Amino acid sequence: MSQPQVVVHETPELLAAAVAARLVTTLVDAQAARGAASLVLTGGRTGIAVLEQLRDSPARDAVDWSRVDLFWGDERFLPAGHPDRNETQAREAFLDHVPVDPARVHAVAASDGRFGDDPDAAAAAYAEVLASVAGPGDHGGVPTFDVCLLGVGEEGHTASIFPDSPAVHEAERTVVAVRDCPKPPPTRVSLTLPAIRQSAEVWLLTTGTTKAGPVAMALGGADEVEIPAAGARGRRRTLWLLDRAAASRVPGASHPSA
Repeated sequence: MSQPQVVVHETPELLAAAVAARLVTTLVDAQAARGAASLVLTGGRTGIAVLEQLRDSPARDAVDWSRVDLFWGDERFLPAGHPDRNETQAREAFLDHVPVDPARVHAVAASDGRFGDDPDAAAAAYAEVLASVAGPGDHGGVPTFDVCLLGVGEEGHTASIFPDSPAVHEAERTVVAVRDCPKPPPTRVSLTLPAIRQSAEVWLLTTGTTKAGPVAMALGGADEVEIPAAGARGRRRTLWLLDRAAASRVPGASHPSA
């Protein structure tokens, strides 16, 4: 696994714009190398702000969006079209504005979908989706995602993997149902850390002073059981993309950089 690198931007707005630009470059390079690319999306304020910046960027059309496989790191187990679903927010912010191939948009089943109100069945089905997309050179029944975008919570969670929860201890499955989340909604479906670690690059995005503590702990060597974001690593690269406030307690990271 790669060692974390920290990139700091002055404000959340500059961070979102910079991540969008970095994403275009990375996906273009992946498509030039292999003809296609894969991206794991995240929800939350920062994740959606990145998609909005990407939508409005003239550079977005450098990517052939019809040849990008899109996944989600986690999903709130709610009815289809619910405004709190990460899929709904991503479609409104970005996916409805670019020519994606519907067959390449791999959403987690909704709570009113074909599995009904059964998050375990939805998680198992999503694991099957990942396995079906994985190629001969991939490992663990998961495709090697070019980029996995993740947020970081105030208690150090990432995706829907919370501190000392069953999900953070999961070592075998790639996708799990998550119940009794400390943040609403309580039921979710999430990639596990072993699945996330199959990504070529993991980018952890977060902003604000309330995130400064868990960011510093994760970068200071905290155990992933205590701070799950500490266990989110890419095979080739791990980037912590922060605003000045979130980086305020990280030694040597107090000065913004491009």
